[in-house]
Amino acid sequence: MNNFCDMTATNLRHMIGRKDISPVELVEASIERIEMVDSSLNAFVTKNYEAARKAAKAAEKNVLDGELLGLLHGLPIGIKDLEATAGLRTTLGSKLYADHVPTADLGVVANVRKAGGIILGKTNTPEFGAGANTRNLVFGATGNPFDPEMSCAGSSGGSAVSLATGMVPLATGSDYGGSLRTPASFCGVVGLKPTYGRVSRYGLVAFASSLDQVGPFTSSVADAAELLQVMAGADPRDSTCLKVPVPDYIAALSTPIKGLRVGLVKECFDQAGLDPQVKASVLAAADQLQALGAELVDVSCPRFNDGIATYYVIAPSEASANLARYDGVKYGYRSEDAASLAAMTARSRAEGFGSEVQRRILIGTYALSAGYVDAYYKKAQQVRTLIRRDFDTAFQSVDVLLTPTAPGTAFRNGAHADDPLAMYLADLLTIPANLAGLPAISVPCGFDSGGLPIGVQLIGNVLEESRLLQAAHQYEQAADVMKSRPEAALVPA
Repeated sequence: MNNFCDMTATNLRHMIGRKDISPVELVEASIERIEMVDSSLNAFVTKNYEAARKAAKAAEKNVLDGELLGLLHGLPIGIKDLEATAGLRTTLGSKLYADHVPTADLGVVANVRKAGGIILGKTNTPEFGAGANTRNLVFGATGNPFDPEMSCAGSSGGSAVSLATGMVPLATGSDYGGSLRTPASFCGVVGLKPTYGRVSRYGLVAFASSLDQVGPFTSSVADAAELLQVMAGADPRDSTCLKVPVPDYIAALSTPIKGLRVGLVKECFDQAGLDPQVKASVLAAADQLQALGAELVDVSCPRFNDGIATYYVIAPSEASANLARYDGVKYGYRSEDAASLAAMTARSRAEGFGSEVQRRILIGTYALSAGYVDAYYKKAQQVRTLIRRDFDTAFQSVDVLLTPTAPGTAFRNGAHADDPLAMYLADLLTIPANLAGLPAISVPCGFDSGGLPIGVQLIGNVLEESRLLQAAHQYEQAADVMKSRPEAALVPA
């Protein structure tokens, strides 16, 4: 096999422009890699081979005619199975939507197509994205590329795995509590959650609407800048999408970070649950930034660790309201032989929703119920405001914040099946950025003694993705962490 699958998207884009590789060759190389490794990992749940081959031939003709469509011309990409793709099955990882084929693209997917990207398939996700582990009742679990028996986290685990194993050079994910960044940390890739509203959410499953944001998965920070350049921008179909200009993210990468003030969040490094190897690796990343000219500043965000409790009131409450539409009447799964409308609705939901989604619906319904909404939901929203104020205070003295992405490295698949609270803690350090609507990126910063990846998280102020990408790129180039990367588990099919 050639080594196309192990190159960055940026390098491949330049090779396509120089005609050193054709889109047809690249798509065939990706298909060959998927067929070789994915039987043991289960990253792709729907494959789009024939349409991708057709698109690659059209892209190759464009190249020969000197007509490149955009930054992604001829590049294969994996799309998370929560994101609508016109004419291509989008299941949401749920029995309710097992055979659903959308008629319109997610706003981001439409942008990807316009920029010349070639959709190779849909990647695995837990049902409706609910879960810190990529597992669902329809397609099963996705394994970690460094050890298929270990978790790749969730909910965008399928996309992270497809990147880490070279099945595709680019992939999309969505993040409403760490769903991009935690899988990126567990799988040794780059995951970026943009500012809430920076990227269109049109066509994304409605689950936790005030938290969720679509973003890129890539194997380098430069690739993340290019994919975000394509994704970002106003969309009249999404009322939450911001009507602000999109800066040149790519140009910002080469700017030195001398004088950049990097805040180390005290509450993240002092907690008992932080793996010592993770702490050491992340602090080494901070030292590397300092060596590049950044100034390290200790900062406090007193309510940072309150984020997880706040999140698990707000997110289930929003999910409870959003998922009420799935009643078996107009669309989705419908239970058979029900004696009444009420019985049909109850049975359709009981049979169609998995246990994790049911758990979140029940929590959310309780938190929103009469007599409890003030004690739980309203109080959670008040704490959310305080968390955002802590960030505002911190950004008065620093430019970016630095934390571990996750408290530990990948856990064994199914290890927390009977203890969901333990699994929820994987997103302890990523959730606050969602509650505050801030951009955040996870970049590989090392490996533990078992060879599993560790990620460092950088959090920026609103709409300051350029600064995040600048700092992350400068760190990535200097540290060259992936040079010492253990061989991923590329097991032949």
